[in-house]
Amino acid sequence: MENKMREIKIEKVVLSLGYTGEELEKGVKLLKLLSGGRKPAKMKTKKRIPSLNVRPGLEIGAVVTIRKNPEEILKKMLIAIDNKLRRRQISKNNFSFGIKEYLEIPGIEYQRDIGIMGLDITVAFKRSGRRVKLKKIKQGKFSQRQSISREEIIKFMEDKFNTEFVGKI
Repeated sequence: MENKMREIKIEKVVLSLGYTGEELEKGVKLLKLLSGGRKPAKMKTKKRIPSLNVRPGLEIGAVVTIRKNPEEILKKMLIAIDNKLRRRQISKNNFSFGIKEYLEIPGIEYQRDIGIMGLDITVAFKRSGRRVKLKKIKQGKFSQRQSISREEIIKFMEDKFNTEFVGKI
């Protein structure tokens, strides 16, 4: 019998993009469209980089986190990249990939007011018992065995989403 505490689950899918000014507003519309009406949060800089015209307080990106039914949105995003991931895109407990144009996502038509944009997707995994580490009162230790390795993520994605992995780690 399989141990319930060892079962891997998708914790969240995070959609993000990095733009400034007018492009950022278009990106916020895109994230709202892709996430089913959820309101994206805008990210502000804390550092000054004069060569890139970046100053503290400047909005440089937007992000939206999907925790309810992340599987269905992940399936759509994987179809946009032909269900292929590189092994080097995977790290401990998560993996990330990018989509060059949102037009590749099935069911999404070209939006004239948005134009052509790309975005990044990050998928985070968890096991039962992770809350012990995160809670503030009576916080416990989270053993290394509870974290999810690259190999476990690869096996999970191949079994559940028929994802193909290419390249070396």
